[in-house]
Amino acid sequence: MTASNHSFLRLAWTLILLFLFTPVLAQQASLVRVIAFGAHPDDCDQSAGGLAAKYASLGYKVKFVSLTNGDAGHQSQSGPTLAARRRAEAEEAGRRIGIEYDVLDNHDGELLPTLAVRQQVIRKIREWQADIVLAPRPNDYHPDHRYTGILVQDASYMVTVPDIVPDAPALRKNPVFLYFSDRFTRPQPFRPDIVVSIDDVYDKKIDMLDAHVSQFYEWLPWHDGQLDQVPKDPVERKKWLASNRSKSVPPEWREALQKRYGSDAAHIVHAEAFEITEYGRQPGEDEIHQLFPFFPAK
Repeated sequence: MTASNHSFLRLAWTLILLFLFTPVLAQQASLVRVIAFGAHPDDCDQSAGGLAAKYASLGYKVKFVSLTNGDAGHQSQSGPTLAARRRAEAEEAGRRIGIEYDVLDNHDGELLPTLAVRQQVIRKIREWQADIVLAPRPNDYHPDHRYTGILVQDASYMVTVPDIVPDAPALRKNPVFLYFSDRFTRPQPFRPDIVVSIDDVYDKKIDMLDAHVSQFYEWLPWHDGQLDQVPKDPVERKKWLASNRSKSVPPEWREALQKRYGSDAAHIVHAEAFEITEYGRQPGEDEIHQLFPFFPAK
């Protein structure tokens, strides 16, 4: 075989490989990467478990991060024993829907917006190469929730500054930062900029919550004086959980649902809502549809 024939064959194989793998590489490059921060294991699950399940079902990458280890959230357990239990519950919750779940070793009830924890948050966002970052608003009944919001807010510009946390390469583009929904009205109420139907993944969200046995079947019912209402049988208690967690879409979310889903919005039963913060990248409508690919086409 002549040298020219060898060159032709190499060129032909190169073109074939490009034809086969370029669409795959392009798809991987377009995948949305999402990271959510909560104060405790189970916080992200409650506010964005449905959203995470929708992304995961499309093969997109999602990570939940708990800034504390949850070692104070129980009526009869505490310390390292409870922390280990809650870490295992979080890992199981993530496994059930196909996402990653990190639990940091800061003490429950003692979280403060320190420089050290801010650096932890910056590092997590950068390492994940996040396109979307979710967190609670910095006004809440629980100090750990408030300070989680402040820590993520304080990281929202610093993730792009190379000299801050130099061991983790800075992001070249600031992510879109979103707040979880809440019921608090002071100093201003939550604004539902983006409302996502989770009817198709509601069972998966309940699967996540069901993994947090220490919380949804022990601590929270005990704290609310309802422990005697929790069924002993695992199947029945999961049904009880789903029933207790099923809430109608708030009227103030309906306009945003209508904007995304049109006439189908009237039939949506379960949804999660998010507010676009002022601190990260401000997405236009085209980018919102890229970041939330499960919205119907315009």
